[in-house]
Amino acid sequence: MIEKRARDAYRRFRLLPTRWADNDIYGHVNNAAYYGFFDTAVNSFLIEEAGLDIHDGAVVGLVVETGCNYFAALAYPETVEAGVRVARIGTSSVTYEIGLFRQGEDVPAAQGHFVHVYVDRGSRRPVGLPRTLRTALEAIHA
Repeated sequence: MIEKRARDAYRRFRLLPTRWADNDIYGHVNNAAYYGFFDTAVNSFLIEEAGLDIHDGAVVGLVVETGCNYFAALAYPETVEAGVRVARIGTSSVTYEIGLFRQGEDVPAAQGHFVHVYVDRGSRRPVGLPRTLRTALEAIHA
């Protein structure tokens, strides 16, 4: 059984409103939308706090692994609170962990992870994490 991480295990939070289009025929947020929540939460942090330039920066993060465990259904029109933390920082890779919470709840509805490998934008070869990025990631390292 996967250990559910409570709200206080996460270092940064982002409010993410669900959309009408997120619900599926069963009346809850479709599993694929959870990955969109993960991407939005992590990339918002990277852009706003780590200074990652997604359009013109020398490095980009490529997702090489991802996973999710679902514990409770979410549905439109709920607002999701996405908690983010860094589980591992390597030379060129980072493992993020994300918890999705109903607004105000302490137990996650879902939690997941993904791994970014940072590469040179042109060559797509792995590169070391830029200092500003590494510093921001260390601030939310669990």
